[in-house]
Amino acid sequence: MGMEQDAYLSIDGCGTAFAGGGLNTGLRDLARFGEMMRNDGRVDGPMGSEQIVPKAAVDDIQQGADRGHFAKAGIPTLAGWSYRNMWWVSHNAHGAFSARGVHGQAIYIDPAAEMVIARYGSYPHAANVYIDPTSLPAYHALAQHLMA
Repeated sequence: MGMEQDAYLSIDGCGTAFAGGGLNTGLRDLARFGEMMRNDGRVDGPMGSEQIVPKAAVDDIQQGADRGHFAKAGIPTLAGWSYRNMWWVSHNAHGAFSARGVHGQAIYIDPAAEMVIARYGSYPHAANVYIDPTSLPAYHALAQHLMA
């Protein structure tokens, strides 16, 4: 995928990798991963195009899950969203979806705007509900600007 740095994954005391967090990458590499997901799991490189993640898996993520079921989680900043396969799906008109860390880290993908935002954050509280009211509208506004 053309990554610049090795990535690291946090492990527990037995040496087992955490499945739901602890991924440490360079920011540009995180953006490259987002771009690969935006391009249906495909990467174009010097040797041609290569399918890294099956397109069917990316399509499945982008479909999201049951929004009614997700609403029961009571996350006020994600009304209308769903969660599927470790990704947060907006169900907005642009088809935006995101990978999110608990302190503000994010890959925000807006396929309609052909936009990927990679963000590292260090918000002191482990909950995106504190930063969503500014971050999510900013991401969407940037996408709308790019499409204008």
